[in-house]
Amino acid sequence: MFVRRLKLCAVLAAFAVGGCASVPSGGVASGGENDPFESFNRGVFAVNQSVDRAVIKPVAKAYRSALPEPLRDSIRSFVDNLKEPLTFANDLLQGRGEAAGITGRRFLINSTWGVAGLFDKAADLGMPRQSGDFGQTLYAWGVVDGPFLMLPLFGPSNIRDAIGMGVDSYAAPIGHVGSDATSRKVTAAVGVTGGVDERSRNIETLEGIEAGSVDFYAYLRSVWRQNRQATLREAREGVPEDDLTDPGVTKPVPKAGEPGAPKP
Repeated sequence: MFVRRLKLCAVLAAFAVGGCASVPSGGVASGGENDPFESFNRGVFAVNQSVDRAVIKPVAKAYRSALPEPLRDSIRSFVDNLKEPLTFANDLLQGRGEAAGITGRRFLINSTWGVAGLFDKAADLGMPRQSGDFGQTLYAWGVVDGPFLMLPLFGPSNIRDAIGMGVDSYAAPIGHVGSDATSRKVTAAVGVTGGVDERSRNIETLEGIEAGSVDFYAYLRSVWRQNRQATLREAREGVPEDDLTDPGVTKPVPKAGEPGAPKP
């Protein structure tokens, strides 16, 4: 099973590097929306909203009402700790030695002193959780983002990050526990628990945004891109700020009279 998963990861990575490099990229960095599938994406978004209102949000509210905050924090810490080995691997692939070191120490400390990750003792020692996913790794390797995508249930993404999510899903150590059937059940349980917990932490925030937004879809698309861009910067530590736009994005040429404009 593990060998098959590794082979699939390699195929997806090869597709990302070879195929996505030819996808036009606009995004926030170039000032374009880069959302050629907007009509389809809005349809997916509408379905996601319906599922959220009917199922996810009520479950998240019940979860928050039933469990005290300290217990919810321990669940969040436990789920996050299970992701640390994958974060560690991606930090290494990105050449982020310091981040990988912090992540490795966090996993060891929280898995032992933190009682299998139920308590984030590493954060108390000044070691905050690091970013590190395969979409971020592909970015560090020079793969462009591709068009914006609204994924069923998972929400905002793009072609590069959707592929990265697939690779992370198959490569996650939790997915190699026991038989195929057992690993699927464990992965599903952890994923659902983490998703419900995350949703419970953003109930009022999303309600406020939706109530105050003329176009909730466009607002979330913009916020997601800004947050994702901040995460991507961490994947290219040491790169000059001017070079931190998505690879493959053409920077606008300054007009006459503007700084950096070509001389006549």
